[in-house]
Amino acid sequence: WNDDNNTITVLLTSNSEGDYDYSLDGINFQSSNTFNGLDNGEYTVHIRDKNGCGEVSGEVYLLMYPKFFTPNGDGYNDFWKIKFSENEPSLTIKIFDRYGKFIKQLGANSQGWDGNYLEKPLPSSDYWFIVTRENGKEFRGHFTLKR
Repeated sequence: WNDDNNTITVLLTSNSEGDYDYSLDGINFQSSNTFNGLDNGEYTVHIRDKNGCGEVSGEVYLLMYPKFFTPNGDGYNDFWKIKFSENEPSLTIKIFDRYGKFIKQLGANSQGWDGNYLEKPLPSSDYWFIVTRENGKEFRGHFTLKR
């Protein structure tokens, strides 16, 4: 969630015995299952058996959220949305005001939050959110609505 200092750690299932190499580009492999200093975005993780018994790959998404948004109808930053969230269909986002009052719940395919509550614009302020990912892990953060 930090713009350019994210980490991916590849965890294999308990029945995955063997010696593996890991890659994010399918070309440059390493023995470590951890990749550091990554930007937000989409990555294809490649796992290769060191004995030549096969290779598998899978997609990983490092989500990104805007630190602010300006719902003024100009077509720029009018909605607050977590980038790449559409790639996790069961991801949920709950938004709260600074006092902890629940404001809105968004699904992965939502266009985002427009800054309204009960169809009325909320004031410029900080708002808090909880993201629950498909694997059940939660992330909490905040952003600013600017009017």
